[in-house]
Amino acid sequence: MFTVTVRDHFMIAHSFRGAVFGPAQALHGATYVVDVEFRRPDLDPDGIVVDIGRATEALRAILAALNYRNLDDEPDFAGRNTTTEYLAKVVCDRMVDKLDSGDLGAHASGVSGLRVTLHESHVASASYETALGG
Repeated sequence: MFTVTVRDHFMIAHSFRGAVFGPAQALHGATYVVDVEFRRPDLDPDGIVVDIGRATEALRAILAALNYRNLDDEPDFAGRNTTTEYLAKVVCDRMVDKLDSGDLGAHASGVSGLRVTLHESHVASASYETALGG
């Protein structure tokens, strides 16, 4: 399996509901480093997994919609705890949309899987992954 990973970051504010979150029930900030790994069993006709430039631009666009936002105020997240795990799925789903719309190029349809990892600190991260048609 071949892989390519692109990385960026974003900053948000949010709060959580539920005693399990302790002090994080109050409004607080988070800065996430985001890795998106694209997987495919064979390289495309150009000898790549995915165009790294296009993948970087797509990730930047996805994160721009979240960056410097209070997620408690965003309609897309109403009634949700925007945990690191949940946000990894959101970023992954939005990257699938970019793949499906052709934003990553014609040969990107051969990508067979994605894994999105959000690093919330140097010691903690959460991931979400999905298989694709590829």
